[in-house]
Amino acid sequence: MTGPVQSIERAAAILRLLAGGPRRLGLGEVAASLGLAKGTAHGILRTLQHVDFVEQDPATGKYQLGAALLHLGTSYLDVNELRSRSINWADALAARSGESVRLGTPLEGRVLVVHHVFRPDDTFQTLDVGSLLPLHASSLGKVLLAFGAAPLDSALEAGLEAYTRHTLVERGPLARALAETRERGWADEVQEMSMGEAGVAAPIRGHGGLVVGAIGLSGQLERVCDSQGHPRSNLINLLREAARAISRDLGAGRW
Repeated sequence: MTGPVQSIERAAAILRLLAGGPRRLGLGEVAASLGLAKGTAHGILRTLQHVDFVEQDPATGKYQLGAALLHLGTSYLDVNELRSRSINWADALAARSGESVRLGTPLEGRVLVVHHVFRPDDTFQTLDVGSLLPLHASSLGKVLLAFGAAPLDSALEAGLEAYTRHTLVERGPLARALAETRERGWADEVQEMSMGEAGVAAPIRGHGGLVVGAIGLSGQLERVCDSQGHPRSNLINLLREAARAISRDLGAGRW
């Protein structure tokens, strides 16, 4: 039986490395991070660049993911059943709530945004499809953690980054927040990932009632929360209605 192809494994490792960081990486950084000889890393990078999976900045010589990967990712998302079943409901939720809506699934210890509906106004917004969000600091991630769609222990072992002074970074407070999420059926995130912003999310269930993803809305703190800093009940109701509708379309027998 033929074993794994080393060059493909190394190419995949380079792509994962470039995807996991917020900045471009130089040849030496890539080689050192993966324990590769510079010549080996350079050869793989040149091949990936030739097929547009990697791009090189002409000014700095550093590398980043290429446009071809974006097209591949979009193709995957287009056939993703969760996304296709959710699009109409997510669009309606954004229109009714006046806030941006995101759909997320677990991926390698984070939340992959598989669909994003812009807030229905004229403000500048950036498309988040394909972005990876932290499990512990986002309402989408808390839902996935609370209902077992993503492992809590793995997130704790990796270390919980403090994005703001409100981020839950210790096991006790996070565990209590997840227990509350399970009890009430939705999660919130109030200035935990970004100051001045808040969000709420609810679970999406598939066959057998298992949680397969989460849908959430987010926006400026004063719009999402009341004067006491609690998410507005009308937004929670709209969110849960959308989550139930998507779950029914995915074959969930009960909510």
